[in-house]
Amino acid sequence: MGVGVFPWRCICGPEQSFSKSRSASASAPSPLGKRSKYSGQSVKAMPMRLLTVGKKRSRGTQLLVEEYKEKLGYYCDFEDTLIRSNPKLTSDVKVQVEAEDAAMMQQLKSDDFVVVLDENGKDVISEQIADLIGDAGNTGSSRLTFCIGGPYGLGVQVRERADATIRLSSLVLNHQVALIVLMEQLYRAWTIIKGQKYHH
Repeated sequence: MGVGVFPWRCICGPEQSFSKSRSASASAPSPLGKRSKYSGQSVKAMPMRLLTVGKKRSRGTQLLVEEYKEKLGYYCDFEDTLIRSNPKLTSDVKVQVEAEDAAMMQQLKSDDFVVVLDENGKDVISEQIADLIGDAGNTGSSRLTFCIGGPYGLGVQVRERADATIRLSSLVLNHQVALIVLMEQLYRAWTIIKGQKYHH
């Protein structure tokens, strides 16, 4: 598979540049205010998987997760996996993050297209998430996997494994809030791709 430039990987510094790709065909994400380049086009309905690190979710959060899983199910197979935080029950933050990192890496396949949510990632709008879904479908990957870390964030291995690094807000979001925001945006992105009216 040829290596090209993929516009979603964030290298932080005075100027942002983007690298690490599985496809030479990917192009720059849509500028602010512009419709997705995939609007009205046929896009590969890759299976999606959401990996999150945390404790048992609140009832309200889980209800919203189930609601958006049902909505996303109209467009693609969607799987939600919760990885237990602090599996070694340690008080050492470094050891905790490394253990969570290892647990998440075990869940990833070699041909997954991996997107991590990180405070240093690229800011995206809804149309750009639609572009990301479309671009990922052109890479030859078998599954699109989104990763949300625990209270201390993601570990080094998952960050380095990422094909794309994004952030949903410049605000610091609780991981359960980030989960719901991401699922809502994935649903919105599919309505953009399909040219459908967004239903709350």
